[in-house]
Amino acid sequence: MAAQVHTIAFEGIEAREVSVQVATVNGLPSFQIVGLGDKAVTESKERVRAALAAIGLGLPSMHLTVNLAPADLPKEGSHYDLPIALGLLTAMEVLPREALERFTAIGELALDGTISPVAGALPAAIAANGAGRGLICPQACGPEAAWAGDMEILAPRSIIALVNHFKGAQVLSPPKRGTKATGTVCPDFSEVKGQESAKRAAEVAAAGGHNLLMMGPPGSGKSMLAQRMPGILPPLTSEEMLEVSMIQSVAGLIEKGQIGSDRPYRAPHHSASMAAMIGGGLRVKPGEVSLAHLGVLFLDELPEFARPVLESLRQPIETGKAVIARANAHVSYPAKFQLVAAMNPCRCGYATDLGRACSRGKNCISDYQAKFSGPLMDRIDIQIELQPVSAADLSCPPPSEGSPEIAERVANARAAQTERFKNLGLTGIRTNADADGALLENIATPDTPGKALLTQAADALRLTARGYHRVLRVARTLADLEGKDAVGRVHIAEAVAYRQMSAAPHAPGPHLRALNEHPTKPGLRRKVSVS
Repeated sequence: MAAQVHTIAFEGIEAREVSVQVATVNGLPSFQIVGLGDKAVTESKERVRAALAAIGLGLPSMHLTVNLAPADLPKEGSHYDLPIALGLLTAMEVLPREALERFTAIGELALDGTISPVAGALPAAIAANGAGRGLICPQACGPEAAWAGDMEILAPRSIIALVNHFKGAQVLSPPKRGTKATGTVCPDFSEVKGQESAKRAAEVAAAGGHNLLMMGPPGSGKSMLAQRMPGILPPLTSEEMLEVSMIQSVAGLIEKGQIGSDRPYRAPHHSASMAAMIGGGLRVKPGEVSLAHLGVLFLDELPEFARPVLESLRQPIETGKAVIARANAHVSYPAKFQLVAAMNPCRCGYATDLGRACSRGKNCISDYQAKFSGPLMDRIDIQIELQPVSAADLSCPPPSEGSPEIAERVANARAAQTERFKNLGLTGIRTNADADGALLENIATPDTPGKALLTQAADALRLTARGYHRVLRVARTLADLEGKDAVGRVHIAEAVAYRQMSAAPHAPGPHLRALNEHPTKPGLRRKVSVS
């Protein structure tokens, strides 16, 4: 007697269909699972045997073979327990064959017959819905799976409850969709005194999704600014919520089916390994760059991260994907994050502090900053230097403008970008930071004075092609913040000023002197110089 049950295998957040084929033939009693399964799949037969015994059923004294097809696709995880058990019950004629044909099943079995939760219920439900089938999942995963849309979902607590449902002895109620998480209360920008230029840079970065690097001595407010970035970002759209939730589901981070509209904010410690940052491990879990998808990845003390870890960020920043290569497979996770980094100017931290002396001088600066490469620095759109906050600033009352006012301007700028890309018929491009090539030339071509200034600045600062285009991206965002359709000289000037930290030494020209004379914001003047 043969039976077949549908389940899935995960490749990143994609769910590939797997067929659990069960055959019973006469011969010496044995139980074999084939089909390129990992250790968890191999151990599944012992959990299935004990779970069936717990409900009063024993395996037949026959040769049992379970094949997970396609056989050349790696199978990882414990979610194959339930489909294997259902296949055996069908082969033993305990369950009707036609009933299971319209379902995809996932779930781990406990030894007492209860069904334990597993990761990936949401992408599994979406895949099942796309195939025109329902989903059988653990009771704890039902609220999460219900977010997949209008489909039949069975979420039993135990395998005996599922058997009784198909036998007609009881009816399993469809699970209710999990609740939306309430918005996280973020610290407010009004709590940051001084550092007006840094606040301006954070607003521009948030408005266009640009990468941001803050360099300054200890206590200058770098971490404070980064922690307040999520409070000025617009909430996730429905489509974005689904993208983020699928990654969190595969990582096992969704609890009680609760998803939220807050953008992710991840701040890994500088001891994080490459697998923790990019993804990997035994079952190729998503890393920090993917968990920060459509949100903020904050790297504090940037040079303290291992150099290979920092260099591994270059591909995700450019492509928006984290690709983990294995000998038998390539797994890809979305990783379109906004990098916000902070660092001291040197190891002792006081190289740029005019009131203190650096302990080692120029060597301290060069040795410390050499820990990350020029190509990585070139991928950071906005680079600013912070000076210590004075006692006069600290004694002043809090600023009247806080996160709500900044968030409103950021939301308006992002709405303008969304409308622009929609009118151009573009999908998958959400912010100016995603624009490149011909599209960038189309939407961010400056006026004649601005073009002349950009050309002079590119020559003087020796900007790479990537740096040139990133200046245009930032300038486009600055124009959006002002509600202007055209990119002008004033926007180019401020955007160029944000590239000074990565500029090569060169003699300053007239255009740089003009930048020094340009107030980028009322009460704010950014000093630009080349040494």
